[in-house]
Formats: sequence, C-alpha cells, structure tokens
Amino acid sequence: MTRLWDKGAPLDARVLRYTAGEDHALDDRLVAYDVQGSIAHAEMLHSVGLLSDADLKALKGALEEIAAAHARGEWTVQLDQEDGQTALESLLTQRVGAAGARIHLGRSRNDQVLTALRLYLRDAVERLNAGALGVVESLEALAARQGEIALPGYTHLQQAMPSSVELWALGFAAEIRDDAEGLRHSHRRIGKSPLGSAAGYGTPGLPLNRELTRAKLGFAEVQQPVTAVQLSRGKAEAQVLFEVTLLMQDVGRLAADLILFYTQEFAYVELPEEFTTGSSIMPQKRNPDVFELIRGRSATALACLVEALSVYSRLPSGYHRDLQLIKSPLFRGIDLCQQTLDILPAALAGVRFRPEKIRLDRSIHAAERAYQLVVSEGIPFREAYLQIARDLAKE
Repeated sequence: MTRLWDKGAPLDARVLRYTAGEDHALDDRLVAYDVQGSIAHAEMLHSVGLLSDADLKALKGALEEIAAAHARGEWTVQLDQEDGQTALESLLTQRVGAAGARIHLGRSRNDQVLTALRLYLRDAVERLNAGALGVVESLEALAARQGEIALPGYTHLQQAMPSSVELWALGFAAEIRDDAEGLRHSHRRIGKSPLGSAAGYGTPGLPLNRELTRAKLGFAEVQQPVTAVQLSRGKAEAQVLFEVTLLMQDVGRLAADLILFYTQEFAYVELPEEFTTGSSIMPQKRNPDVFELIRGRSATALACLVEALSVYSRLPSGYHRDLQLIKSPLFRGIDLCQQTLDILPAALAGVRFRPEKIRLDRSIHAAERAYQLVVSEGIPFREAYLQIARDLAKE
C-alpha cells in the first residue's frame, strides 16, 4: 500500500503500527464527512478552473459510490492505509485514475481531516443535545406522575428542609437542559471552516476560494488567518468534552440519588426490574447496575477531557502528529455520553417513588417555623432561629 507521502523509501512495519495506532479504525466514523468535504473541495477546484468538467463529474460519482459502499460495510479503513484520507484517495484513484490524483490539490491531510472532524462534531453535538432533552422530558414526566409526593431535602446527607418528587426531578431537569444548551454553544468553535489552510500556511500560488467551500459545507465562517487553524486543534474538541463532562456529572448525581433511594435503609423508590440485575450468589438481590455505571462513567468523561487537553497544551505552533491522539478520547467521551442518554429515559420511565416508605423528620420544618416568627412577630431572624432551636431541644 502506498501512503500519500510515500516517495519510495522503505518503511519499517513497526513504524506504521506505532504511528497509525488505532487511528485508521477511528477514521471509519469520519468517512462520510470526509467524502462531503472532498466533494465540496472538488467543486471549488472546478469553479476556479483547476479541475475539468469531466474530472469533477467522475470524482463526485466515485466519491458518492465509495461513501455508499462504506455505509453498507463493504470496506473499512485498514492499517496499511494509515488513515481515512489515504484510503479515500487510493480508492478514488483505483476507480477514476488520474482524476483521483488531482483532488488533493490545494489541501493537506491536516485541513482535510479537521474539516471532516468538525462536520462530524456538528452532528454529534446535535445528537447529544437531543439525547439530553430526552432525559429532561423523562424527568418532567416523572414529576407529572408523582410530583406531589413529599421528600426530605438533604444537606450533608441529613434531612434539612421539606422537598418533593417534583422539586427533585425538575431540579435535575433544569440542569440537564442547561447542559444541552452548553453543548450547542460549542458550535462557535466547530463552525469555523479550516479547508484551504492546507498544512497550516495556505496554498501560495493557487487561486482557491475558501468562502465557496465554507458555504457548501455550511460552516459559519472561514477560519483566518491560516496559521490559526492548527493552533485551534483540540479546542473545539475539548469544549465538547467539557460540556459532555458537565452533563455526565449531572446524570451521575441523579444516578447517585436513585442508588441511595433504592437501598433497603431508604427504600424510597422501586426501580424497573428490567433495568436491574441479579447476584450470582444471593438469590434475593436486585442491583442498580445501570445507575451505578452511569455514576461511574462520569469519571471516564472527565478523564477523556483531561486527556484531550493534555495532548495539545504544550505543543509549539504548527501541526504535530500528537494531535492525532485527540480523536480517541473525543470519540470515547462522545460515545459513552450518547449511550448513557440513550438508556436513561427508558430507565427513568420505570422509576416509582414509594410514599408509604418516605418519612420526614419532625424537625424538618424548623426553618419555616423561624420564618413564621419573623413574619408574625417582627423579630430578627437570628432571634427566631435561636427560639426555634430552644423549642426543638425541649420536644
């Protein structure tokens, strides 16, 4: 297999295995987006007179066929191809000959893969946003179903003030809705078109039209100057992972509450049997594994963010192969979040609070009683606070 950079010198197979790593497999999810970017690039080359009508037609047809075959599972990116960009150009050249060899004019693998990655992130963020809003809807449905049930509100895991299922569920719903909005804010960085920046210093001597490819691909703006493109690598990715981390921490805390409420000591909730598992040794056990793994995966989300930030944090300007390593934590973080958002609404639909098991401590209205004294007698709050404390000590 000939790599795009291959000039005929031998390459130790260990170098390919080490440098490509898992990158070729990770690139499989970018193939459709790489094809989208490649078609826009070819159309731009044609518009500025650098690609003939016949070559454009051949390239577009071949690219669409290659993408369709990949979607059907007929080919995947292989290690000997090194990455998705090499695989795509090699398949193009096999199908349309010299026309396939012309498509790389005016671009590098650097701006090519970053274009595909940002197109992918644009869709991924919208899927995550929709998934988060699905969880919000499930929490709102729970509030509508059992919202009137009284719950103790806790501080320091001690009963503190009266609450309800509605307040509990809608509090989480509000924060997860906020997380969904945070995800959409990441479009500001994702929406900058890197195509045409090539290896980071533009394409001297070529009359490229970067605005045309921006418009065709639906980016909000062309990223300028070209030297900013490689400096921006990892930032949109880290922003998405940051928002994923906040979202996963919120659903992790939701899961932590339900795990606590499910214990025999609390027994506030029943969990749907189809979303719990059993013990291999104790016949009586049903375990809240789904919620425990949701809680645990909030740690994985944070690890993905830290890994991505660490890859590029101390790099000098320009492109460096280290940047390839951001894909793994990025995809892992997005995937675990999406899987969590996919399963959580169905699990929440079967949650049932058990009012007969919920007991509020008699002192839980203490703050309210102090407020009533302030309102009825006009005394300072601190005096009312101490009076209620003395009254409770006598009870």
